[in-house]
Amino acid sequence: MVVLCIAAATTFWVLNALNKDNYSTIVDYPVQWEFDQKNYVPVKPLPKSIQIQISGNGWDLLRKYFNISSTAYPILITSPAEKNYLLTADLKRGLGEFITPTLLENVLGDTIHYQIDRIVTKTLIPELDSAGYSLDKNTLLEGKVSFNPDKLEVTGPSSILESYQGKFPVVLNTKKIAKNFSAKVPLAIEDDLATLVQLKQTEIQVDFSIVTYLEGNKRLKIKKLNFPAKVSLVNEELVPVLSYLIQQADLPNLKDLEFEAILDYRTRNRADSTIQIQVSPNPKFLKEVKITPSQLKLNYE
Repeated sequence: MVVLCIAAATTFWVLNALNKDNYSTIVDYPVQWEFDQKNYVPVKPLPKSIQIQISGNGWDLLRKYFNISSTAYPILITSPAEKNYLLTADLKRGLGEFITPTLLENVLGDTIHYQIDRIVTKTLIPELDSAGYSLDKNTLLEGKVSFNPDKLEVTGPSSILESYQGKFPVVLNTKKIAKNFSAKVPLAIEDDLATLVQLKQTEIQVDFSIVTYLEGNKRLKIKKLNFPAKVSLVNEELVPVLSYLIQQADLPNLKDLEFEAILDYRTRNRADSTIQIQVSPNPKFLKEVKITPSQLKLNYE
């Protein structure tokens, strides 16, 4: 019986308290963004509510606190792409009238940020995504990659399409390619952009040739240039080795070449007293040219 009395008294007190005015609280009030959705699209999710401080009748504040029968306040954006923020001060008058009889005391925060871009269509040039394929050992891509079609039409938010910088990545999803490539490759938008960007084409024909090279290496004779009399190498006996890739058809071109490791004192690194090795000659038919070691340490007497 005592419990029932306490419950009844508590209920009466709560109901009586809620009937009073001049309560104040902070609520998340729902908002609805209105703009030209045919020509513009939000790049990031728009805020679904804004925090406001309100005062008024207890029952009314309770309903707004729990969003009971609260109609979302419409925020009209006439030129969405011109700026990416809205001053909350511009909302106070309209929002204050919208939530009557509740009194709007303040809108928390000075600014509401958003990003709504104009929807545009751009023509992008396809290019191979270097992370989406690999070539077999000692093979290199020869000449240009052929795409059909050679232009792709993409539609989406202007800022996202600008980030492509005029190129669209084509992912082969193929590893250790050892022969000439010719195949139709599916085109796809990244998962995180798939809801914003649309690609007109679904596949593209990709063709390219590869060349297989032979490995080679040569021991190099060091040639010093512009060395002062009191400057030498820490290891004068060291012999640099030139490694490279070469097509079999170019092997005869090596017969008359005498390679040297050029050390020009004027190109030394003063900070660590090292000098970079330059190979001479360096014919274009050699690929993946590498010198080991690539630099030598200087000794000052």
